[in-house]
Amino acid sequence: MTNLLIKKTFDECKKQKRPALISYTVLGDPNLNQSIKILNSISANIDLLELGIPFNCPIGDGPAIQDSSYRSLSNGFKNKDLFKSVKKFKNKNKEKPIILMLYYQTVFQYGENKFIKDCKKNLVSGLIIVDLPWPLNKKFSEKCKKNSICFVQLVSPTTKKDRLKEIVKHSHELVYMISMLSTTGGRLKVSSKNILKRYNYVKSIDKSKYYIIGFGITENNISSLKSAQGLVCGSNLCRNITDSIKKNLNPAKNLYKLTLKLKNKIK
Repeated sequence: MTNLLIKKTFDECKKQKRPALISYTVLGDPNLNQSIKILNSISANIDLLELGIPFNCPIGDGPAIQDSSYRSLSNGFKNKDLFKSVKKFKNKNKEKPIILMLYYQTVFQYGENKFIKDCKKNLVSGLIIVDLPWPLNKKFSEKCKKNSICFVQLVSPTTKKDRLKEIVKHSHELVYMISMLSTTGGRLKVSSKNILKRYNYVKSIDKSKYYIIGFGITENNISSLKSAQGLVCGSNLCRNITDSIKKNLNPAKNLYKLTLKLKNKIK
């Protein structure tokens, strides 16, 4: 089953002739209370929120997100805080879709069925599990679909055509295209023109689905990619939190300003 909130969000952005602006922040960074304040603050400018679950061995993440995860864990984040925090945010922001981005170990320890049940109960719209690729995610993805939770498949610049077609075929309504070979937050090493060329090819496989681009997107390059259906900005936000803490500034206010700037660049 399709997650209706994700569909509604992308359809609304299409009407406004702009891409969906998607944030990524780490739950519990710099602490649980402030991370909820950040989410509430940026939700005025963001269409869909990716929420990273901190992990002590984040192999896919660059320094900015690693710093965020370290702060969160150092300040006491536990997995039991996950759904309490999501519920707290969703109580005030029912129309904002949340996608959890995490590593499979967290799901495994929690228990797959219980994790999916609690996602549904707390109005989580989707899941990205970075170290559970196709086809290893097939059974778990099917469980998600039965509960109207979008399991987001990842495709990379080196995904071969036959495999790419299989991934898109078995994906739910949302596909995440990684812009370049890098951990998160690396400087964009590929031209926007080439990223969009690859993106348009991936999108052509099945135009009934939504496609987003992530990795390396900042206020300096986001406008050159605005023909995409959705753009993810993560490390840029995490760096802003780090800078705010160093300068003893309010991260929620600073991220509001940054996300407003990003939003204005894709109008």
